[in-house]
Amino acid sequence: MKQSASQPLAPSGVHVGIIMDGNGRWATRQGRSRSAGHREGAAVVRRIVEAAPDAGIGVLTLFAFSADNWRRPPTEVSWLMRLFREYLRVETARCKEKGVRLEIIGRRDRLADPLRRTMESAECATAAGERLHLRIALDYSARDAILRAAQCLRPGTVPSRESFGRLLAIVDHGTPVRELDLLIRTGGERRLSDFLLWEAAYAELYFSPLMWPEFGPEELSAAVGEFTRRERRFGGLPDAAVS
Repeated sequence: MKQSASQPLAPSGVHVGIIMDGNGRWATRQGRSRSAGHREGAAVVRRIVEAAPDAGIGVLTLFAFSADNWRRPPTEVSWLMRLFREYLRVETARCKEKGVRLEIIGRRDRLADPLRRTMESAECATAAGERLHLRIALDYSARDAILRAAQCLRPGTVPSRESFGRLLAIVDHGTPVRELDLLIRTGGERRLSDFLLWEAAYAELYFSPLMWPEFGPEELSAAVGEFTRRERRFGGLPDAAVS
């Protein structure tokens, strides 16, 4: 796959997932509060969402809050939940206008009722969006999702990979999407952190040293551009080797 400055950086419709890491560390380095870092990170989300379709991205999954993040101080967790609700209330109209379908995946039983209602309202308002499918992972754990999906199987059932993937989407309050093509992690760390483990089986990995508030459309284009230059074989052989 070749990259052109005048064409989308990737075949239309690829699925990109981003672990948005580094808000707190960025703020600390700036001598600011962690909450300021999270707010700056929310502003970056808007810019990335706006840039994604032109980069050839059809599905964008953002890791906003993991099931393990409940271990953080209650004051920070409470602030993050307020910020997330604020983001949805502000951005829903923009998503609808831009043709962005918004969907939240993950557990909902541990979230406050006002936040759940705001999530449902945002999903309903943007359901017709076709330019980009934006999925935000909130109170999400890939391992927990796999366990919940397995518990839904009837005794003796041996599902196909495809049917189990659809079941995973259902237990996470989502709709089935294509498997992950590219996984980006900011913040300099090199781990998956329990994010889309099933869907990322053959995903290309891209690790950025930038903190999430430093990441922008140019960095997204660079990551997708590198993805287009990689040869994906899915366990097979290169075409040249076969011939």
